[in-house]
Amino acid sequence: MIDFIDRWWQSYQFSNALKQGNIHLAERLLINRQNSGTRLTWLEKFFRDKLYLEQVNSESRQEVLALQQQLQQVSQQLEETKQSSRFHEPQSYRLQPNFQLINSISEQFELIQHDEYKLQCTGIDRHLFDEFEFTLVEYLKQELEKKSPLQLTKAIKEACYDIDRLKNGKDPNYNLDLTPHVYFIKYFLNNVYSAYIAWFLVYKSGLLPAKINILDIAAGPATMAYGLALLLQSFDSLLQIPQAHICYHSLEKQSSFQYRGLQFWRRYMEILPIATNSYFRFDTTDIFSEIENSQRFPESFFDFIVISHCFFSDSAQRLQSYRIFKNIFSTCLKQDGYVLLIVQGRKLFKLYNLPQTEDIAQELKLITQFLADLELNLEWYNYATSTGKRTPIKFELFAKFAKENLPTQKHMLNLAQKHLGIKHNLNYVLDDYIILAKKP
Repeated sequence: MIDFIDRWWQSYQFSNALKQGNIHLAERLLINRQNSGTRLTWLEKFFRDKLYLEQVNSESRQEVLALQQQLQQVSQQLEETKQSSRFHEPQSYRLQPNFQLINSISEQFELIQHDEYKLQCTGIDRHLFDEFEFTLVEYLKQELEKKSPLQLTKAIKEACYDIDRLKNGKDPNYNLDLTPHVYFIKYFLNNVYSAYIAWFLVYKSGLLPAKINILDIAAGPATMAYGLALLLQSFDSLLQIPQAHICYHSLEKQSSFQYRGLQFWRRYMEILPIATNSYFRFDTTDIFSEIENSQRFPESFFDFIVISHCFFSDSAQRLQSYRIFKNIFSTCLKQDGYVLLIVQGRKLFKLYNLPQTEDIAQELKLITQFLADLELNLEWYNYATSTGKRTPIKFELFAKFAKENLPTQKHMLNLAQKHLGIKHNLNYVLDDYIILAKKP
């Protein structure tokens, strides 16, 4: 009976403590009840469970608070790392390929990847290239009008004779007064077209830096710079990207090419609403007579070294040029830099006395040998062709195909007919191996 009364009294005290809100007393009474081994009432059990849940909840809050503090510290460290990375951002920071942009350009240029290495191109960004072509024609008209008709006829004839040595497998001198003008009329637009595709493939591969240092060997009138600048214009019209900064070093024997190239750049590129930030250095140098070493260039500086359509037909000159090229590659290219080579399909096979072929294995063997001669390793290559074939087709068939399928040089045609006597249509045509390589 005494135990019953004692349990009742403890329960009464416990209930009364809860009614009065004296939680501390209630906790002490509960502890005493648990220590005595007495069976708890439903109210005491409820209070015990409540205290347990509150303790668990408190511990959980403390754990969450600790995790939040850790997360805040990590986020702060990450932000500081990002800020430091931006401050010390390397020149080779690369633009991330955008599939919408890639698909848009691929549709405009009607790009078809027939196999791993053969890329057909029959289209163009009509608005972009029309404006570019029209401005070029207007510039050439004004330049050609500076000469008397008699002087003009003679100078153009001499320049055409020099440049047409290419058709006979010989190397032109490119040193006559109107050689740049004839080059602009006959080859420039197609070579810029090819350069555009080459830089597009580099971008598509995720290898195009936003801040890019380029050494262009045998640069002519800066053809490769124009191709890149036009590609960046396409970016601006289709997608907002970080503004590109181009440091372009032109290495060219003929100062007249460099002068005319810079003249036209100032006339066209620098007046655009969104102009590419570009720094040009024009180095008028004969690589055979002056560059026996690369001490004149900064070491490990260039993201890209490019050579476009400058591979000598003469074997002795070619071997000598290869030796100089290799020295420049090894010294001036960044460790993660690339060499971009563009060589006409017919010429590449002719350099090795081989017929053009549709055999991919033979083609790959030739590319591998070509790069081995330059002491480079293959990253990738594409044969960019208008016809979709690796082997040439007869002129009559090509003329019919071009008329039906290829974009025309409608502004340049009248100038070419008037001064060069060209009787056929002018089209944007591709027949180039675009090769990306790295140092071993």
